[in-house]
Amino acid sequence: MGAGRSRDCRAGLSSNNACQKQNLRGQSPFRQGDFPISSILGIDPGTVATGWGLIEIARGAASCVAHGTIRSSPRERQEIRLRRIYRGLSEVIARYQPQAVSLEKVFFARDPQSALKLGQVRGVALLAAAENQVAVYEYSSAEIKKAAVGYGNASKEQVENMVRALLGLAGRVARDAADALAAALCHFHQHAFHGRVIAALARAQAQASAR
Repeated sequence: MGAGRSRDCRAGLSSNNACQKQNLRGQSPFRQGDFPISSILGIDPGTVATGWGLIEIARGAASCVAHGTIRSSPRERQEIRLRRIYRGLSEVIARYQPQAVSLEKVFFARDPQSALKLGQVRGVALLAAAENQVAVYEYSSAEIKKAAVGYGNASKEQVENMVRALLGLAGRVARDAADALAAALCHFHQHAFHGRVIAALARAQAQASAR
């Protein structure tokens, strides 16, 4: 499978492969049908392991649909890794048809070569989304960590543990996939916050008009 190792979170799978499905409630003010998107694919780009995680939005709550990693050998040439990542992400997008992609913004690594290679991975992720006409939203690492854990300097282990707790995932989640799910949750929370602001402005305008 081009998408690499993956796990489906939905019901009907064996206990070894299924995630315990639990909703993340109380995070959004939207009623059913009000949330502008119904599924978000988070992507955590990496040259050796690229994580992905899909969440579903229903009744103002988020739940896990599937997650996985696309792995490459560090001995492979960069262009071979990029092809593998592109094909894997394209397969995930074609299979699950997310309505939005949430991607971590580029950061400035100490090693310029590492930063360049990571930028190339982000490029193929952007291309896979664009070719499937899926909108991309980008967030900083600190924003993603804050959305999942509550503060921007959280460790990968803390992100993994909190994502498992928030989405009720049974068993271990690969850290790259957990980071991807955190990116998806970040976009969900951002839209929920914007929805609260819009609703508050609408109420204020209605009250002003009624005077």
